[in-house]
Amino acid sequence: MLSIPDLDRIDLKILACLQEDGRVSNLKLAETVGLSPTAVLARVQRLTKDGYILGYEARLNPLKLGAGMMVFVEVLLDKTTPNMFDAFKAAVQVYPEIMECHMVAGGFDYLLKTRMADMTAYRLFAGTVLWQLPGVRETRTYAVMEEVKNSTHLALG
Repeated sequence: MLSIPDLDRIDLKILACLQEDGRVSNLKLAETVGLSPTAVLARVQRLTKDGYILGYEARLNPLKLGAGMMVFVEVLLDKTTPNMFDAFKAAVQVYPEIMECHMVAGGFDYLLKTRMADMTAYRLFAGTVLWQLPGVRETRTYAVMEEVKNSTHLALG
C-alpha cells in the first residue's frame, strides 16, 4: 500500500473499499477492514471532513442515456491573460455536455471531455457553443472510436 502522511493502512483499506463500492454498508466495511462499525464510521467521517472523500455518486451508462459519443477537444485561446482564463473557466461550467475541462501545458490551453448523442449533436454543439466560448481561437476535435479503459479509481496500493 501507499504511504500517505496522516493515513494508516486501515484508512487506505477503507478508501479502497469505498472506491470499489461507495454503497457498501458500514457493517460490511467494518468487517472488511477488521474494525467495529463505530470505529469505521468515525474514520469515514474524518476522511470526509479532511477532504480525502469528496462525495458519492452513481456511474451512469451514457449509451442508455443518449450521450454515447465521447469527444475530446483541444482549445487554444487567442489571449492567455488571467481575465481570459477566468472568462473561459466560468463559461464551460454552464454546459453539462462539457464533462471535464483541464488547463494543460503544451501546444494548447485546455483539454475538454464532452459527451453527445452523435456527430450531428456534436457539430451543433461546436457551432453554437464551443466556438462561441470566450477567447477561443482554435480547436482540435478527437472523436472517441472505442473506450479502452474508463476508471475513476486512484491507485492506493
